[in-house]
Amino acid sequence: MQKRLIVSNQLLEIMLERLAQQLIENHHDFSNSVILGLQPRGVFVAERLQQTLQRIIGKPVRTGRLDITFHRDDFRRRESPLTANATQIDFIIENQQVILVDDVLYTGRSVRAALDAMIAYGRPQKVELLVLIDRRYSRDLPIEATYVGQSVNSLSSQRVLVEWRSAETTEDNIWLITKTEEK
Repeated sequence: MQKRLIVSNQLLEIMLERLAQQLIENHHDFSNSVILGLQPRGVFVAERLQQTLQRIIGKPVRTGRLDITFHRDDFRRRESPLTANATQIDFIIENQQVILVDDVLYTGRSVRAALDAMIAYGRPQKVELLVLIDRRYSRDLPIEATYVGQSVNSLSSQRVLVEWRSAETTEDNIWLITKTEEK
């Protein structure tokens, strides 16, 4: 297995700051906008964005967690059952501008599931997508992100790993992982 660093801790901080500034340009003070992080990994991105936005604009930004488990098109096709995460949305999204947030955009199927899951909480005025990494040329569905941290050309045999600071890692990093064939 080969691991190649594509976004370092320092670059990730710059990307999050830039994405927050782009959101402020379009959503101003977030009075009519909300952020929904897709469970499980989009939540980390959404929370980091929320902290950055609140620091810059000086007021709370409504942020929730959206579980898409039962809306996935492969839900019943897996060998082992999926474990659902908690949806935590303590506000109405009716007539709001919603920013869906995920770590990696690959086939677009998770975003389609998120759109289905989100409708249970109201009909938004507008929906935008923000992702840290856009794996270009790999879509199953015609879905495009409005805000992108970085675009990456990758093979279907590769995967993108977003590591957040934790007990196991000391820094936030994004890796491109390639499985090597053993001879």
